[in-house]
Amino acid sequence: MAELSFTYGTMAAGKSTLALQLCWQLRENRDDVALWTFGDRSLTGVVTSRIGIQAAATSINPGEPLDSFVAELLENKMRILVVDEAQFCSMEQIDEIARLVDDEGIDVHAFGLSADFMLNVFPGSQRLFAISDRSQELPLTTSCWCGGRGRCNARVVNGEIARGGDQIVIGDAGGTEVVRYQVLCRRHYRSGELGR
Repeated sequence: MAELSFTYGTMAAGKSTLALQLCWQLRENRDDVALWTFGDRSLTGVVTSRIGIQAAATSINPGEPLDSFVAELLENKMRILVVDEAQFCSMEQIDEIARLVDDEGIDVHAFGLSADFMLNVFPGSQRLFAISDRSQELPLTTSCWCGGRGRCNARVVNGEIARGGDQIVIGDAGGTEVVRYQVLCRRHYRSGELGR
């Protein structure tokens, strides 16, 4: 029986790496495995990992209708779908992906963040938590600069933690501001201390 699984973690915890590894292992013995991304950092049809591995993928915009992508999956007789950056999916997209599991018997393995830089659960992740057959946090966690468990994905703008702004910023944020992300423990996220 097909399943919808959701694997989540903080930034730099290895979500894309695991998605790529799973895809590679499955493709060693079968040709019915598809890879989708909803906003890879490369901004191209590729899933990339911070450790340097990558693979071609179907790139889909958050909120974009999935009809043509689903038709292509079915036409190519895909039986497994690996989805990276699933947090950027809309709730409607997650429901469409779940229909692939229920109606077409396609196993779906989704990978993504649970919460954004303001510690709000992404809508796509919220839906996955609600309807997935299995949800699991990555066992590898990112540490804060203090050595504590990194739980919070902080957006740092010009050296200060941002407490507001657009939920989704993919790739280069542009403009004249220096924008980066840093994983912090809850205490240092609250206090705004970024370490050295």
